[in-house]
Amino acid sequence: MSSDHCLFCKIICGEVQSHIVFEDKIALAFLDHRPLFPGHCLLVPKAHHETLVDLPAALLSPLFANAQLLARAVEQSLAAEGTFVAMNNRVSQSVPHLHIHIVPRRKKDGLKGFFWPRQPYKSAEEMTQTQTALKAAIAQIQGKISAP
Repeated sequence: MSSDHCLFCKIICGEVQSHIVFEDKIALAFLDHRPLFPGHCLLVPKAHHETLVDLPAALLSPLFANAQLLARAVEQSLAAEGTFVAMNNRVSQSVPHLHIHIVPRRKKDGLKGFFWPRQPYKSAEEMTQTQTALKAAIAQIQGKISAP
């Protein structure tokens, strides 16, 4: 199930290029092109659901398990002290497709309240390096999880 007019559905189908860091049967995660900080990822269900309320109950657990994996990978790969994990429903939702923000955080990083200045990556190389680091951390974490 997808929407012909949805940017995230186009990313999922490969019609729009993105820097994908994770994919499984139900979800896809990619770097936000205007991150709060480098490594800011968006996790989306592959099926088009506009808000958390629209998401089928069967997808809640696997989607949030993926969010947990990404939060762990962001901290590990980017030496972040923590993460900010959030989602908007309708209000302030720039793309009407459910998406979870996973943002690396550090003490005194300047992120306060709800004023979040966003900026593009300094270069395509910086974005690709961030993507590579996150993919490697995800693979390492998944290897640890699946090991006996």
